[in-house]
Amino acid sequence: MDNIENLLQFNTRQIKTVNKAAEISEELVCDYYKLSASQWLRKRYDIKTLSNLSTEEIVDGPFAQIIKYKAQPINSSLSSLTYDFYKICLQDNSILSVIKKSKKIKLYPFLLYIITHELVHIVRFSEFLQNFSASYEEKMAEEARVHYNTHEILKSVKLNGLPNVFKFYDKWRIPLDELHDESKD
Repeated sequence: MDNIENLLQFNTRQIKTVNKAAEISEELVCDYYKLSASQWLRKRYDIKTLSNLSTEEIVDGPFAQIIKYKAQPINSSLSSLTYDFYKICLQDNSILSVIKKSKKIKLYPFLLYIITHELVHIVRFSEFLQNFSASYEEKMAEEARVHYNTHEILKSVKLNGLPNVFKFYDKWRIPLDELHDESKD
């Protein structure tokens, strides 16, 4: 991995776009999974961009990754109060690289897709629909499921550039009935 100073990072205007995409993504995911505000708040996570990531949280290739941490309330030593905390680590350099190379992919719809996708993962981990520490094969099947769900969540959103993002991710979206259903094992 390059030195962080050498990597493309979101500027102030682009950070505002990240925040706008995160706000809309949260609303859409909450509606899709029919989560109340109190249920949503229990999903403990944060979204960070490259300037706020540690060296270990920066990866080459993916547009984002989720890291799971164990957390507990400040001033508490009770292990029973420990909870999972998910950090969505946006990889500015990878995202901006695609935007720079493709005239068809625009930042806002791309971020809307990426953040929605990562929030779907967090809901699925939090609701025990997917194990965070799954095997490689399970993770690949989960990626297809999450891309499918992300498309389902976003397909009715009227946004310039979103169809190009759907096309960009076409190869990942497999109809759910074609995936291995672990409940039949």
